[in-house]
Amino acid sequence: MPAALFVTYLVVELLALIGLAQLTGIGWALLILVAISGVGLVLLGRQGRRVFDRFRRASRGEVTAESALADGVIVATGSVLLFVPGLVTGVLGLLALFPPTRALMRPLLEKIATRRFGPLPSFAPSPYRGMVVDADSGDVVDGAVVGQWYDDGHTPGRRAIGPA
Repeated sequence: MPAALFVTYLVVELLALIGLAQLTGIGWALLILVAISGVGLVLLGRQGRRVFDRFRRASRGEVTAESALADGVIVATGSVLLFVPGLVTGVLGLLALFPPTRALMRPLLEKIATRRFGPLPSFAPSPYRGMVVDADSGDVVDGAVVGQWYDDGHTPGRRAIGPA
């Protein structure tokens, strides 16, 4: 199966290069092939920084984790396609790195991943409230804490620490 896939890849890439060379000439076809790689490398640098920024924003809860992850997967796929030699893979890699086409692909990838794996947990940090000493209710006797409880922000109500 992998051999048949590789042969199909070779045939498609050769046909695309031969077709472009017949249309524009061999010199222009090679120049277009090199230009696709150059533009792809510039786009990869910019979009890679945007993806890492999106991951940071997802960790702060500003964007959804699914959106950030989908963006990362699309950019990673585009970068791999750029480094695979060929005209068709280069164009597909450019399309994956180009922000407007990525914005079109992102919701589809989010739906597929959510349907397949379920929703991702939020990366946003929950408010940590830690140990709370309730001195207003008169639970402090001679400097010893009598009423002490813990609130982690995830469970409703208070959990007692020690004697309650």
